[in-house]
Amino acid sequence: MLWGSFGVVHLISLAVSAGMIFGLYFLLKILPEKVRYWSLFVLSLAGISAIVFNLWAWDSPLEYLPLHMCSITAILLPVVVLTKSKYIGNLLLVWCLGAILALVMNQAQANYEIPSATFFFYFIPHTLEFAVTIYLFKFGYVKKDYKCIPATVGLTVAIYTLVHWANVALNHYCEVNQIVDYAGNVLTFNYMFSMVPTTPIFELFWKMIPAPYWYMYVAIVIVVAYLLVLYLPQIIKETKQKKHITENKE
Repeated sequence: MLWGSFGVVHLISLAVSAGMIFGLYFLLKILPEKVRYWSLFVLSLAGISAIVFNLWAWDSPLEYLPLHMCSITAILLPVVVLTKSKYIGNLLLVWCLGAILALVMNQAQANYEIPSATFFFYFIPHTLEFAVTIYLFKFGYVKKDYKCIPATVGLTVAIYTLVHWANVALNHYCEVNQIVDYAGNVLTFNYMFSMVPTTPIFELFWKMIPAPYWYMYVAIVIVVAYLLVLYLPQIIKETKQKKHITENKE
């Protein structure tokens, strides 16, 4: 059975993903705090397992380097669980949305068979990348902080820029050395989709800015708007508190 894209099977899988997210939350909620914490750490390793699987299973490691946003999230997530880093945690509060987007906009993976290792190493890690990030905030291991907005935007731009230049270098290397894929085509790389759009949403960005690398800055603008909405209650609350303190001093 094929996973498909926006068919019955795909829609059922999205419902299953939502059920996993809510079900795990209520399960973790009743566990003792120490057991809950280490359970979160184990769950956070799902993305690492997917990276290892892809590097091993496809016999083409250059095509499966951990340079997509979801792969980088997979690497950072256990770090956040262990360190409770406010800055990386708030960064992943944005990046984890990419994991859900990858499950919804699954056109490139629509031919995955269910059940298969390929499907499970895609579906489960993406679901858990989102879920564990949310759990970290729900259970109080990491705090939302609007003061992290500059760091979140700066790190996103910096990592995206580094990945873009990795794409440029890899594409040049493969072109010069004629390194080909299983079909005999020269390998090309589009990590973090910096080179060309691959989904309808990204194609819309391309129409606005039809240039590699730069077109994804439309997404950066959307991220900034999302962050302002996300942290707005906290900003308003702190502004009122400061105003109250000032008035009392007067």
